[in-house]
Amino acid sequence: MPYIERRGHSIRVKWWAGEYLPNGSKKYESASGPQPGVRFEDEDEAYDFGLDREYDVRNGVHVRQRDGNTLMKVYLWDWYADQELRATSMRRYKSMLNARIEPYWGDHTVGGITAFEYQAWSRHLNALVADSLMSASYARDLRRLFTTIMSDSVEPYRLRKFSPVVTKARRGMYVKKTKPRKRPLEMETLHQLASNAYTVWGYTGWVYIWHSAFTGCRPGENWGLQRQFTSPTWPASDPEAERQAESLERYRGKRPMHAIRVQHQHQCIHGKQQLTDPKYESHRTLVVPPFLHEMYTVLLASHDSRWTFPSMLGRSLLSTKFEKDYWYPIRDGADERPEHRGHAGRAAIPGVPEMAGRRIYSLRHGHKEWLDEDGHCEIAVESRMGHEVAGVKGLYGNLTPAMELRIAGSLQRRWEKFWRSNGSLWRPPFPTPLPVDHREALNTQLTRAPRRTHR
Repeated sequence: MPYIERRGHSIRVKWWAGEYLPNGSKKYESASGPQPGVRFEDEDEAYDFGLDREYDVRNGVHVRQRDGNTLMKVYLWDWYADQELRATSMRRYKSMLNARIEPYWGDHTVGGITAFEYQAWSRHLNALVADSLMSASYARDLRRLFTTIMSDSVEPYRLRKFSPVVTKARRGMYVKKTKPRKRPLEMETLHQLASNAYTVWGYTGWVYIWHSAFTGCRPGENWGLQRQFTSPTWPASDPEAERQAESLERYRGKRPMHAIRVQHQHQCIHGKQQLTDPKYESHRTLVVPPFLHEMYTVLLASHDSRWTFPSMLGRSLLSTKFEKDYWYPIRDGADERPEHRGHAGRAAIPGVPEMAGRRIYSLRHGHKEWLDEDGHCEIAVESRMGHEVAGVKGLYGNLTPAMELRIAGSLQRRWEKFWRSNGSLWRPPFPTPLPVDHREALNTQLTRAPRRTHR
């Protein structure tokens, strides 16, 4: 049972904390008020407070005072060290902890943070967003990370009883959230992007744009795509014997199909370039339409890099400032650049208004729109995008060769329809002499135009 002590004008209550000291005697905790800075008004209030603490001890939900008094600057990094996430997530979490969370919360105790203090911090983030000092997405990510950290302080770390992050019921007049306007991905837009990419990056850029839109691969997966996993050589070149045998049977059997293997993404981890698993370990095989297979054939014949899409200098794209030196000129256009000190000149590049402000990742979104537009089933679409379908549908669903063949067919028809209607549009010349067995087939896809015109 708790007992009361009077010290001058203050009242203190002691209770057994459920632990024993090294000498075998019980270890007690005490408090002079229901919360820091507030004193008990009378002995009955103090006694009831002690009874509540002993109830928590008996029911296994007691938070030791020394745990609740842990400083956030200590807990944050103990929490971080206990996480097992991908390198990119760990790097982003570390950045947010250093930049925003520890400077604000570091001197608070874990158990002392109140819901009112959290709401004040949330309003502080809103003010930064309103003043254009922080992006709305970054503020959202900060709240999500802090919510996770404080939830973990309750379980499994047992540093406090409840999280201070509370969801307030909506009150007042309804205000609809504004969402960025989405435009469907049109083939004409892609052609202009691909034409710009050819000016910036040569034939590799031309193929990269069509590949991004017609496979839906993530940028890191494109950067990590190697020639041994690209359709002219794969699956015969697959280094894993069992997967090679299964893939040869599936994609070179009764109904031959061209496909690439999404086996890696290319990332920088601790300052070193490394091939890692795709996001969410979404290893997958993507059947590609014939025209794209033919482009890969031409592209791989034009260079000897291990990467399907090498940089302008023949290195990995991870070693470049991709957005600044590749994507922005392709999307926004650039002025003419004359030859200077041995550096090649470049023609003026027109901007693509439909893509203003958009990331190259939006080509992946456009691919999903096409698949939905063409009526492919959810299992086929989500499997191709590298997503898992939840529930019974995902458990029983299976991507079949017939589904893959229909996807490749619909993508090929989209390509052919565009060129039948726009046959006079510019197409790039071959970058190198083609292998004899591919020259005639590719001649229908890529022809030299007498002059280059932009839409």
